[in-house]
Amino acid sequence: MSVRSFKIVWIHFIWGTKNRSKSLTNREFRKRISKHLYKNSEDKGIYMKVNYVNSDHVHAVIDLPTNMTIEDVARLLKGELSSWINNNIDFKFNWATGYAAFSVSESKLDKVIKYILDQEEHHKNKSFAEEYDEFLRAYNVKGIVNQ
Repeated sequence: MSVRSFKIVWIHFIWGTKNRSKSLTNREFRKRISKHLYKNSEDKGIYMKVNYVNSDHVHAVIDLPTNMTIEDVARLLKGELSSWINNNIDFKFNWATGYAAFSVSESKLDKVIKYILDQEEHHKNKSFAEEYDEFLRAYNVKGIVNQ
């Protein structure tokens, strides 16, 4: 019997638009962004389980590759996606500085995926700012000024 290394490290990423601007309003364009995000992550060797592009923020769950840090993944995904968006719109687009990254246990993965896929319904009653603050509290993140 051979011994092999195996890992699954699910990370739930959240990042927003600069100044929380609802600049990605076109639903069909957001679907194109989502497809591009999947393709880009695949091209970079990052397995993306799910993503959802809102008008002012993105949720994505990835399996963290062994050769990358969380920061590497965030930089690769956000940076390339910003460039792609700017090449496909007629105004200047920017992401906000930073991101949130939360570990997800296998036992909670389906719940997180459902939460991400239900974003449209979820945000009828709650803003991105409210949602983000809830995540920070749920994960006991202190000393963060939410901007």
